[in-house]
Amino acid sequence: MAGSNKDKLVTLAVISGAHGVTGEVRLKLFTDSFESLKRYNSFNNGALTLKSLRPHISGKNGAGAIARFGEINDRNAAEAARSTLLQIPRDALPPLDEGEYYYSDLIGLPCISTTGEDLGKCVAVENFGASDVIEIERPAIDGRPGKKFMVPMNKDAVPEWGEQAGGQIVIDAVFVG
Repeated sequence: MAGSNKDKLVTLAVISGAHGVTGEVRLKLFTDSFESLKRYNSFNNGALTLKSLRPHISGKNGAGAIARFGEINDRNAAEAARSTLLQIPRDALPPLDEGEYYYSDLIGLPCISTTGEDLGKCVAVENFGASDVIEIERPAIDGRPGKKFMVPMNKDAVPEWGEQAGGQIVIDAVFVG
């Protein structure tokens, strides 16, 4: 795959605000569960040290977590930390099984059709409840951004991706919008 995973940072959560007056923060998670966040005790190259973490469900944001970091000691510091991304090096993530992927590994990859057409690049991965969907932005035309289209991230629509496909995403021509 293009680039080095050693230097690539992956965002696992974002601080969405303060929780209480003692420095706890609310987190919006970008992982499958708050449990997957627990395996890491340091974020942002050691700038934040996780002291405690518990699940939190809010009506507005859905599943999230409440965290305490050693470096955030009061409500003012917690409010100042709002919008801080919690990142780890890509190579700190667990290895993947065959057919699995991390969203961060797909975003930015060039996309081609099974007939060899340049489709642009993957700009997002979404999950609206049924399964993952990748969003592809077509190449720019006359300085204007290309149109975007979505493709289900399954073996029928996307037979190959990543290292197995030479660092790109191959999309079956039938699914090209």
